Amino acid sequence: MSIMSYNGGGVVAMKGKNCVAIACDLRLGVSQYNTIATDFEKVFQFGPHLFCGLPGLATDTLTVKDKLRFRLNMYELKEDRKMSPQVFTSMLSNLLYERRFGPYFIEPVIAGLDPKTGEPYVASMDLIGCPEKPEDFVVSGTCGPQLYGMCEALYEPDQGPEDLFETISQALVNACDRDAISGWGGVVYIIEKDKITRKTLKTRMD
Repeated sequence: MSIMSYNGGGVVAMKGKNCVAIACDLRLGVSQYNTIATDFEKVFQFGPHLFCGLPGLATDTLTVKDKLRFRLNMYELKEDRKMSPQVFTSMLSNLLYERRFGPYFIEPVIAGLDPKTGEPYVASMDLIGCPEKPEDFVVSGTCGPQLYGMCEALYEPDQGPEDLFETISQALVNACDRDAISGWGGVVYIIEKDKITRKTLKTRMD
């Protein structure tokens, strides 16, 4: 058994037209198939238009979240400005690479809007911090292969917020149906220039 699949779960982020979406499931398992919680979010807000999903080993998810919060606060105190998604990606990559010989077992997904241009931004990285910045969507977690297939089938460029929500929701729900250690509901964040919308999804509870 891979330690990356010990707790299960998945995260997906997608670009839209002047908006971006990020979603995760809510299951927390132990030893893969024992479900112990159905309200464990893996996506966290780090700025007005900046979110990061941290799927993987649940203890490392919480540890890295706290370390990121500390570094983000130090940056904003020193620079007197909000951190952009690009800078956040570099900071997280450095944090993970520092521990490359004993890594944190997470594969982060970053989603946000550029503070100056409003351009949507998504990125993902492996557990030692090698970033990938595609033009459409990123996936991570134990249902990653299923999410890739669903996103490839459903994704269209330049979708509005409502269409983007529908696409990412269908991708997450159908991918979790095909992965026994993901699911039990989901959360979707739609990030726009003037607002952030949070919606919960119901999925199969078996």
